[in-house]
Amino acid sequence: MIVIAAGAVLGGADRLCGNRLGYGDKFEEAFRLLGPMALSMAGMICLAPVLAGVLGRVIVPFYRGLGVDPAMFGGVLAIDMGGYQLAKELAADGRMGSYAGIVVSALFGCTLVFTIPVGMGMIPKEDRRFFARGIMLGVSAMPAGLFAGGILSGLSISECLHQNLPVFAAVLLLVPGLWKMPDKMVRGFCMLADGIQVLITAGLVLAAVEYLTGWNPLPGMAPIEEAMEVVASIGVVMLGSLPAAEFLRRVLEKPFAYLGRKMGMCPQCLTGMLIGLVSPMPVFSMYRDMDEKGKTAAGAFLVSGTSLLAAHMGFVLAAEPEMLPALTGGKICGAVAAVLLVSVFGGTFVEKPRFV
Repeated sequence: MIVIAAGAVLGGADRLCGNRLGYGDKFEEAFRLLGPMALSMAGMICLAPVLAGVLGRVIVPFYRGLGVDPAMFGGVLAIDMGGYQLAKELAADGRMGSYAGIVVSALFGCTLVFTIPVGMGMIPKEDRRFFARGIMLGVSAMPAGLFAGGILSGLSISECLHQNLPVFAAVLLLVPGLWKMPDKMVRGFCMLADGIQVLITAGLVLAAVEYLTGWNPLPGMAPIEEAMEVVASIGVVMLGSLPAAEFLRRVLEKPFAYLGRKMGMCPQCLTGMLIGLVSPMPVFSMYRDMDEKGKTAAGAFLVSGTSLLAAHMGFVLAAEPEMLPALTGGKICGAVAAVLLVSVFGGTFVEKPRFV
C-alpha cells in the first residue's frame, strides 16, 4: 500500500507539472477507467445474491455430491465480473469462498470470460493461432498458480487438489478444444461473454431503477451503492498502481531487453508481459511487433498474470486485503510456469491452431 501511495504521489505531482514525464497521464487514466469498470462490474455485483439463490438449487447439491464446496462455481466468472460475490454467496466454508472468489476467479474465470474472447477479438487474424497456442500453454500451467494461491490461502495440498476437480476437468476439456477446434471454441467463448454482458447490463438497469424510484423490481439484489463503492475503491488503488507500474516498466526496459536476448524472446514480448500485469488491452495491440515465440509467450503469460497490478489488486485490497498474498502468489506462479512451458514446448505447436 505504501508503494501504491508513492505511485499516486508521483502521478499527481507530474500532473500538476503538466504531465512532463507521462506519469500524470497514468494518474488520470485511473479515473478514465472508472466508467468501463462500473459497466463491467456493478450489474453483476448487484445480481450476485439473486444468482446465488437461483443457481444454488442446482449447483449446491451437485458440488456437494462431489465433495466440493459450491463456492468453486463462482470461479467461472472473473473476479471483477461477479465471480467473487457469487463464490461468497454460494460458499459453505468461508475460506473456500475467499479462495474461489479471488484466486480461482482471477485465474480461470478471467481467462474464460475476458482474456480469450477479448483477445481473439482484438488480435489480428494472422496472429490468433499464436495467441491460441499461448492460451493452451497458459491454461496447462494454471494448476501451478491455483496450488500456490491455495497454499497461501491456508488450504492444504489435498484440499487444493480436491476442491479444484471441477476446474481441472474444465481445463482438460479446454486445452484439447483449443487445439482441435479453435474456431468453435472461440465462438463459444464470445457467446458466453456476450451473455454475461447482457446479464450485467440487466442487473445495472434494475439496480438503477431501485435507486431512483425506491421500487425493487427484483427482490434480493444488492444495492447499487455497494457496487459503486467497490468500483471506487479499485479506482483509488489504480491512482497509484498505474503510475508505479509505468515507473517499473521504464526501469526494467533495458534489463528486459538483455533477458529477452538470453531467453530467445523479443524485448517487446517481455515488455508486453509487464504491461499485461496492469492491463491486457495494450498487449493485444502490441502483437504485430512481436515474433512468433513472443506472441505465444505473451498469450501464455496473460492467462494467469493479467491485471494483477491494477484491477485485480485493487479489487482484493477493497474486498479482502488479507488475501493479497494469495492473489499475487497464485498469479505470478501461474504466469511464470506458463512462460517456462513456452520455453520448453513453444516450438512444438507451430501450425495446428488455425482460424478461418
